[in-house]
Amino acid sequence: MERPGGGRVVLCLLCGLPAAGKSTLSRALLRLLPPRQGWDCAVLAYDELIPPEAPGPPEPGWKRRRREVLRQLERLLGGPPACAERGPLEPGAALRPLCIVLDDNFYYRSMRYEVYQLARKYSQSFCQLFLECPLELCLQRNRLRSHPVPDETIRLMATRIELPDPNKYSWEQNSLVLKSSECPSEDEYDAVLMKGFYAEIINLLATALENPVKQNEENTEQKEADRVACAASTVHQADQTCRRVISQTMKEAKDKNVLPSEMKSLAEELNKLKAAFLEDLRQETHLKNQTGQQNHSFDPATSVFSSFQREATSVVNKYILK
Repeated sequence: MERPGGGRVVLCLLCGLPAAGKSTLSRALLRLLPPRQGWDCAVLAYDELIPPEAPGPPEPGWKRRRREVLRQLERLLGGPPACAERGPLEPGAALRPLCIVLDDNFYYRSMRYEVYQLARKYSQSFCQLFLECPLELCLQRNRLRSHPVPDETIRLMATRIELPDPNKYSWEQNSLVLKSSECPSEDEYDAVLMKGFYAEIINLLATALENPVKQNEENTEQKEADRVACAASTVHQADQTCRRVISQTMKEAKDKNVLPSEMKSLAEELNKLKAAFLEDLRQETHLKNQTGQQNHSFDPATSVFSSFQREATSVVNKYILK
């Protein structure tokens, strides 16, 4: 999907603790992107859309307000961003790339993933700009604000904040973490942006623009999790079946007057047999999941019961016939 006029959209998340400098950076991008890069720019500031009386850990009303912000964002993706602060438009601006800067803490990965899902839904681009600023500096800046966030809220957020991890979550590939030494003071952004800092951000935005999230893009993390869960469930069913077979076989051996000393050896042999069967099943299930092969009529419990019971019967017969 493209916005009216043909320009593509980049959703850029500004993440970090309160007073890390996100709003100052968003205003700098709003000023600098249109004249220097030829991009249009809009800022969606969560602080202005979510009332200040709702800080702290999520609660039902707080979550509802966040969902409303996401609905506003979705409306922005479907038309001109009329309800967001944006830079001056020039003739032909609708043909230019549009950077929608989302200014919020986004300290939980799940919060950021909700925005990524919107980018995927509309085949738009997505990136994350994370300001990693020292906690004490954030607290110091926050206390100078007209409406400061409680210190305990920021400290708690600092213990829960989740930095981008592109090695584990492929959807976070387009992420830039600016370390504490790179976070300028409130009045230094323009000067710093004109040095290497700005180039890093532009490279992030350009990379994201060139690689929009596709609607049919496979969620490899979820698929892998589903495969693991499926394999675990299959092996668990088989393990329970094998245990029942062993219990039944041991009872039959006892009824056939197998000696107590022999019963211990029989139990050990059956458990080794079970371990071998389960390992074979793990390998088979993993291979089928990896290759996408599925047999909906395959019942692992029934299959293992049949083959394992035959082997168990063969083993116990050796002890009965001694």
